[in-house]
Amino acid sequence: MMHDASLADALSHCDQLVRAGDPDRYWATYFAPADKRPYLLALYAFNQEIARVRDNVSAPLPGEIRFQWWRDWLDAHAADNLATDESHPPVAQALAETITRFRLPLQPFHDLIDARVFDLYDDMMPSVADLEGYCGETSSTLFRLASLILADGRDPGGADAAGHGGVAFAVTGLLRALPWQLRRGQVFIPSDIASRHGLDRDAILASKTDDTAFRLALADMRMLAAEHLSRALASINDIMPEARAAMLPLATVPFYLKKMSAGDYTPRTSIIDIPQWRRLWVLWRTSVRWRNL
Repeated sequence: MMHDASLADALSHCDQLVRAGDPDRYWATYFAPADKRPYLLALYAFNQEIARVRDNVSAPLPGEIRFQWWRDWLDAHAADNLATDESHPPVAQALAETITRFRLPLQPFHDLIDARVFDLYDDMMPSVADLEGYCGETSSTLFRLASLILADGRDPGGADAAGHGGVAFAVTGLLRALPWQLRRGQVFIPSDIASRHGLDRDAILASKTDDTAFRLALADMRMLAAEHLSRALASINDIMPEARAAMLPLATVPFYLKKMSAGDYTPRTSIIDIPQWRRLWVLWRTSVRWRNL
């Protein structure tokens, strides 16, 4: 059994991890109930741990081994052999408490890990449908689990909002990460979008300029994100009011898409971000509007 001090340390570690690596989700938690915030951060810290595996390994095999550790850890939790073991890493300790407290289903965590295996390799994303599936099992899963936390483990409604919102948020995030992806040989632009504009993986990676075909392919990606965002926002009413804060990270998506549509956007080099004051302002404004729906 984990002591309160140890749990507090684990949750504090999650807070620091998410603040450094996932500011949109981090600051959105400030508009959720204070007693739920540490557990949202535990969920997001788990996502950080899984998402950055490729950055921390030199080859796919060590990454596969790390993913398998998390799968085994989840299986141990399902068998009631886990509890909150202080010998485990802080993120695992905090997540164990979160899963138990809010009776979170374990399969979505397995699905998220399995989807992230794609990150370890340099295969091109096969199709838009595959991209949507990848985003659904990663980003949409987080929206859904966060909603469950805010609903105290009850069904919060809004499955469509979480599904479409996850695709919108993830595609936007992938576009923002484009300079880093291309430097390490990753191409998340689906093959069907690329081929529509006469591109393939080698052409995308080899190009030294932001040519017209490449820009058109990225415009198609932004349109995909915008379409899913519109469908997600149309479904916010379906989520119980106390769980809507789980969807707040979506409020930043229009700002990123707008900056990537500007004339001075250079896809291979531009760092797309928004000022901290504007992030907080849009999160606050959206939280007030959603509470009054």
